[in-house]
Amino acid sequence: QVQLVESGGGLVQAGGSLRLSCAASGRTAGSYTMGWFRQAPGKEREFVSRIGWISGSTSYVDSVKGRFTISRDRAKNTVYLQMNSLKPEDTAVYYCAAAPRSYASIFSRDYDYWGQGTQVTVSS
Repeated sequence: QVQLVESGGGLVQAGGSLRLSCAASGRTAGSYTMGWFRQAPGKEREFVSRIGWISGSTSYVDSVKGRFTISRDRAKNTVYLQMNSLKPEDTAVYYCAAAPRSYASIFSRDYDYWGQGTQVTVSS
């Protein structure tokens, strides 16, 4: 079992920045893919970014490329999502997720463990 706890959400004006953190605990040894997803009201959960825990390889949804950066600190068992140039359409609950394999897709069904989510609200 892996437990994930997100933090760092909040209210920010358009153009501002936030950094989300996801602290992992439990059975974290081995190859994992860590992902960030988001869900806006009335919309389906969508993929935002992912990172290979060992490889460090990353990928992003097109709408956040150049604005968001995913990273991990293996010593702290923590994944980060640095969000810059935020837009009102980035408003959503952001979820951290973990898949116990070195590669996981952009689909939420590939991820076994989820955090409780953190709200990000971007005002115009």
